[in-house]
Amino acid sequence: MRPVVSLFGQNSKGERLLTHWRAWQHAQGLSNRTITEREYTLKHLATHAETALHEIRPEHVIAYCGRPGLSPSARATYHATFRAFYQWATKLGHVAPDPTANTPRPKRSKSTPRPYPSKRISALLAVANRRRTRAMIILATYAGMRAHEIAKVHGSDIDIIGETITITGKGGKTALIPAHPVIVDLAKTMPTGYWFPAYNGAPHIGSKAVSKAISDAMKRDGVEGTAHQLRHYYATELLEHGV
Repeated sequence: MRPVVSLFGQNSKGERLLTHWRAWQHAQGLSNRTITEREYTLKHLATHAETALHEIRPEHVIAYCGRPGLSPSARATYHATFRAFYQWATKLGHVAPDPTANTPRPKRSKSTPRPYPSKRISALLAVANRRRTRAMIILATYAGMRAHEIAKVHGSDIDIIGETITITGKGGKTALIPAHPVIVDLAKTMPTGYWFPAYNGAPHIGSKAVSKAISDAMKRDGVEGTAHQLRHYYATELLEHGV
């Protein structure tokens, strides 16, 4: 397998294509997180196919999305990224023909919500052995926040007087939602800057650190679960209360 550096050298056509597409996506208003994840997936496709991005053929896309062990959701997400890139590249004349045009489009399976057991929320908070882990659990449970949203929470995001919380989520979209009294009380004890600063010099921790901290707490509570289940719990509670 050719190393990634040979496919994506500083002056390679593949890297130039990604640079142009990056600017296009910024102009669309997509978030840095989405753009970075898309680029990583495209580079992985080229490495898996052992060829450059502008030389990708339908069989490469099919082989990548058809790898054993991928979930239906992952297959659909990867294929959607490839379609977006190659439709753009074809439209601007960088690639011809579009290698995704004659490939099967994976079906995204309908997921069933798996909320964390409501009777276990108090126990989960009790086994959280660090204040910051407990704060992460509260944000996921009482605001339905995703791991990457929790990771970058800043003191200025919480309006204690107005009892609101500002959340910048997927696609860079920002929403203002009511802050649960539990979050308001928590905010009074948290830093005015980033709530979860990193230890490596970065302004805040990453989503993986949040997910691991919450899932480790769940294990101590005797439940094999994920941080996203707390978001499902939040949504389920809203529905049950007529929202």
